[in-house]
Amino acid sequence: MSEISKKAYLVPNAVAPGQTVTIDPDKCIGCNACTKKCRMQTIMPNPEKGKPPVVIYPDECWFCGLCVESCPKGAIALHYPINQRLFFKRKTTGEVFRIDGPDAPPQSYFEPPIG
Repeated sequence: MSEISKKAYLVPNAVAPGQTVTIDPDKCIGCNACTKKCRMQTIMPNPEKGKPPVVIYPDECWFCGLCVESCPKGAIALHYPINQRLFFKRKTTGEVFRIDGPDAPPQSYFEPPIG
């Protein structure tokens, strides 16, 4: 085997149109707490120690928020898809709903989602 075939490289995939997860390199301390919490391994440790983790599979993100919750510096932001951010309201009845989603919560609970 050649020397090159023995090495593994961490190459981030192209970011999805919605940029599901972003990490602020100015705030991130490279602790990798988020990489340990990510259920789908969307965020992987950076091979360079002290550098921000790498978002390697953005389209696999479940938007669970565990990475955001685990970050001690608040360096991670989730960007929900547009269909998870929008609610609609019927003019005639005032009913709040989401297209192709479960019934919307009661209006007293209605607040725009984070992100």
